[in-house]
Amino acid sequence: MCGRPLVAGPSVEQHHLIPRSAGGRVTVPLHRVCHRKIHAELSERELAVGYATVEALRAHPAIAAFLRWVAGKPPEFVSRTEPRRR
Repeated sequence: MCGRPLVAGPSVEQHHLIPRSAGGRVTVPLHRVCHRKIHAELSERELAVGYATVEALRAHPAIAAFLRWVAGKPPEFVSRTEPRRR
């Protein structure tokens, strides 16, 4: 999603494009830091209704800004993700 290489290990997680709670089964591998940013920004309902593709996630303004920022970090980079105030 961010364009950085995926290195097998704890820095990679599987993201359900449609949350499991909404019946989703398809997953995509993401860096842990990218995965956490998605869940910090979007509720499960928002993910199920409007962000069920990688392209839609990339188009979200806060996630797009994050992806630009993280693009220069090494693949194993992990950072604390602040939850969005809802």
